[in-house]
Amino acid sequence: MRFVVVSGMSGGGKSIALKLLEDIGFYCVDNLPVPLIDKFFEWISVPGSEITKVALGLDVRADQSFASVEKVLETLKKNGYSYELLFMDAADNVLLKRYKESRRMHPLSPDGRIEEGIRRERAVLQSVRKKADYVIDTSRLLTRELKAELDRIFVQNEEYNSLMITVMSFGFKYGIPADADLVFDVRFLPNPFYIDELKHLTGNDKPVQDYVMGYDEAGIFLDKLTDMIQFLIPNYIKEGKYQLVVGIGCTGGKHRSVTLANELYKRLKNQGNYGLTIRHRDEKAGI
Repeated sequence: MRFVVVSGMSGGGKSIALKLLEDIGFYCVDNLPVPLIDKFFEWISVPGSEITKVALGLDVRADQSFASVEKVLETLKKNGYSYELLFMDAADNVLLKRYKESRRMHPLSPDGRIEEGIRRERAVLQSVRKKADYVIDTSRLLTRELKAELDRIFVQNEEYNSLMITVMSFGFKYGIPADADLVFDVRFLPNPFYIDELKHLTGNDKPVQDYVMGYDEAGIFLDKLTDMIQFLIPNYIKEGKYQLVVGIGCTGGKHRSVTLANELYKRLKNQGNYGLTIRHRDEKAGI
């Protein structure tokens, strides 16, 4: 029997994660009252049960103390019930945006101030997050990318270190991404914008890719950048970092940065036990 307890910040993607787990064969139950949690574990663990994979969703609610939830989970482990803890998270500004878009009230914000509710909830869940076997930050994840991460953990059973790397191209003329951890400037390379037949294409088009990568400097830069990122990844994991955004910028964010971001993504893909996504922030800006 495989038990997965799914918790996390409200708006962090717990409900979507449960639906995706259900799609891969998990029997999913959400928000059981605290007194029923241990009874549920007992019932589902009956020998001979046809159910072999179970996911239980637990989150902060205004009508119950989460400390009591933690106590029940600790008791379950003492009684020999093993489970994996999946924590769904997102940056505070992303959570705030999601709440405003959905027009929902935060469970810990009776006065309507979402920011205060997020602050309280993060404080309540701090210890649970530290104990989690897997932390998935959905700040920049699409649903299909979240599905791929859950598949890696619960279907392919790969080792997972909870680090999500986003490779992001951008244009300096539109500003440096506020959440970028590392920023690299590739404006030292010749600009395809000044080539008539390439001007209206992007780094996702082969003619632009061939032009940019045709310069030795592009390959050398990419080699050095890949080597540095691969050195940093295990050290970031060791320090408990969950989100790494690598920004690659050129003037307009359409040609050079897109090309090199794509190339870096290819080199990092399937090279380690971390999540990896790519974003082209300004590829279509001004079009």
